[in-house]
Amino acid sequence: MNIFETIILGLTQGLTEFIPVSSSGHLVILQALMSGASDHTFLEFINIGTVLALLVFFRARIIAICRDVFVNKNYKLARNILITAIPAGLIGYSLSDFIDSSSFFGSVAVVTVGLAVVGIVMIIIDKLPTASQVKDGESLSPLRALFIGLIQTLALIPGVSRSGSTIIAGRLMGLNSAMSAEYSFLVSLPIMLGVTAKVFINASDRAYFVEHMPMLLVSNAVAFISGLLAVGFLMRYLSKHGLAVFGWYRIGLAAVLAVYLLVQ
Repeated sequence: MNIFETIILGLTQGLTEFIPVSSSGHLVILQALMSGASDHTFLEFINIGTVLALLVFFRARIIAICRDVFVNKNYKLARNILITAIPAGLIGYSLSDFIDSSSFFGSVAVVTVGLAVVGIVMIIIDKLPTASQVKDGESLSPLRALFIGLIQTLALIPGVSRSGSTIIAGRLMGLNSAMSAEYSFLVSLPIMLGVTAKVFINASDRAYFVEHMPMLLVSNAVAFISGLLAVGFLMRYLSKHGLAVFGWYRIGLAAVLAVYLLVQ
């Protein structure tokens, strides 16, 4: 992998981790085009830059949540975040070896289907029945928070999108688009921090990091900067618009990939 490919992967990670078009799907596609194979360990490590981007962007919100928990003894939002994060965290951890080794999770065909199916849901989301409206993540009931968490587990499939799945689930559970996005990002923090911690705990992954450190540092720096820009853009966009434009993008990309697969 050369420096140009490293920068492209970091830029893609930063932009698509937060914009609901599937970071894993885009990275699988790019790696297939550049090298013909998916390096799952590299993809896990460039998650660091986007974690830092979230921590910086939501630093005031995170401090407020900590103040609520430790000073005001208000646990509702923290409880909901934990409830939502647990299903994907448990399943992702339990299946981590299978995910790392399975060709399913590096398949362009799987990405194509994931992009198309979720894209269709994004386009029709405003016509689907939803639960009664709630103003923010703190107002969700534990059952609604769990529903969002169960839907989030689908994001383990490349092409689905973690932010996309949780924003859709949040909309179905009564949040508006902007609040769904904020809740989605807050919920993703424990999972992303867990993924980062996991790769550093494993001795072989630490050795991989040392061996590829220059490329990983560059890629994460690019992912951090582009991630900050992406999350800011999405929060502003969803305060006035819905998800349809991202749905159409996903369907268009899926159509291109389907043609690519047919002519292979």
